[in-house]
Amino acid sequence: MSHVITSRCAGIRDQACREVCPCECIFDAGDQFVINPDDCIDCGACVAACPADAIYPDTDLPEQHLAALAYNRDFFRR
Repeated sequence: MSHVITSRCAGIRDQACREVCPCECIFDAGDQFVINPDDCIDCGACVAACPADAIYPDTDLPEQHLAALAYNRDFFRR
């Protein structure tokens, strides 16, 4: 399991989530941040730090944000 950053992050340049991530698995994708699902240890530190409430566990992703799961994973397959 990992966490996923949704489109609610788009345009937000606050890097608080990156600063608290103990495994440095949050990256800048240009328009928003993304989490590498292979490196995420599911600690949840980023969730509390996110000013946009844009981060969810991949198993608890609201339906309107399901596309974020593919967006985050596809970013790391490029």
